[in-house]
Amino acid sequence: MTSKKTIGIAVLGLGNVGSEVVRILTENASDFEARVGVPLEIRGIAVRRIDGDRGVDPALLTDDPAALVDRDDVDIVVEVLGGIEVPRKLILAALEKGKSVVTANKALLAEYTGELADAAEKSRADLYFEAAVAGAIPVVRPLMQSLAGDRVNKVAGIVNGTTNFILSAMDETGADYAETLAEAGRLGYAEADPTADVEGYDAASKAAILASIAFHTRVTAGDVYREGISKITSADLEMARSLDCTIKLLALCERITTPNGQDRISARVYPALVPLDHPLATVNGAFNAIVVEAEAAGRLMFYGQGAGGAPTASAVLGDLVMAARNKFYGGRGPLESKYAKLKIAPMGDITTRYYVNMQVADRPGVLATVAAEFANHDVSISTVRQQGSGDGACLVVVTHLASDSALSKTVSALEKMDVVTSVSSVLRLEGTTV
Repeated sequence: MTSKKTIGIAVLGLGNVGSEVVRILTENASDFEARVGVPLEIRGIAVRRIDGDRGVDPALLTDDPAALVDRDDVDIVVEVLGGIEVPRKLILAALEKGKSVVTANKALLAEYTGELADAAEKSRADLYFEAAVAGAIPVVRPLMQSLAGDRVNKVAGIVNGTTNFILSAMDETGADYAETLAEAGRLGYAEADPTADVEGYDAASKAAILASIAFHTRVTAGDVYREGISKITSADLEMARSLDCTIKLLALCERITTPNGQDRISARVYPALVPLDHPLATVNGAFNAIVVEAEAAGRLMFYGQGAGGAPTASAVLGDLVMAARNKFYGGRGPLESKYAKLKIAPMGDITTRYYVNMQVADRPGVLATVAAEFANHDVSISTVRQQGSGDGACLVVVTHLASDSALSKTVSALEKMDVVTSVSSVLRLEGTTV
């Protein structure tokens, strides 16, 4: 046990999350002292500009985060600034001095998790990041600790509240993507520039973190296959309902075995059809959910608020308590586990089912011609539906399991056929094995 009489905290950032961290930490100071065994005291709060009433003691504010991190009376740094390069330098500086770090920065972790983990291990400091994946939902610690004795085979989930709100609203109201995105912005669910959310970058960062932990292998955001939701139409959702499905933006991380018996991992993000009886199909609005499948534990599901100031602050403060206890009692948090060093499987090797929606000429023999093209590429058809007639004839094909490379070749061939006017939508179907 240390002789410290207080644990000094530096907070970097005073946005939605940082403000909630400071508020809860201040209002419940006595509770935190009881939980840790020693008072937690905020030494300073770094902000970009010191102006106006920030709702905190002005004496705590500084626009020099590097100097704050360097202070001898700071034991733990809480980073909620956002961005990559500035937080990276600050976190590395803190870790190199043996200060523990709590961060919610998924983009930084997905890009530089190895560098940060190495710095933490070298200085014997703690690096906690529960809030970086799914807000208030505790999934990082269960993967790192509760399931440390098990073999995790798959992690799948809805990890972005903005896209889940948009797709849920489109499904419920029948509105198109642009209209629903605008509504999400008005309600505060979408940023002024929603690209990181709607194009899947945010979810890809989280997928990289989840895959790294689950499979004991360093995975970066660049290893994650990514598609967004901007091409999803109300017609896609209507057709999904007719197939007893809905559409969700999924982050999928799983072990796969190659035909020659080699272990590989896949991390990917894309919109997919999900059967209505699957647990993830019922997750609506801005909520998140993650399903973990392990050999001994079976299927586990984590559900809750995936974003927002207070929910994310809850996860940050949980990490802060753990880091502070370690400082006081002399313990350490779990280290990075990277022993497996599994290779990333090419996207073309991934097998799943597919939904292909195409506009076709309405004349005899079209169905047989299209079906033959699927067969030419070893893609087996499960169901076929045709709607409309004339120039507006729509043909929907749902396949059995097929490799992504085989499906891509099939679609390329379909687009060149005289009887196919256009391939309007190609979506994967997850949550089934047929």
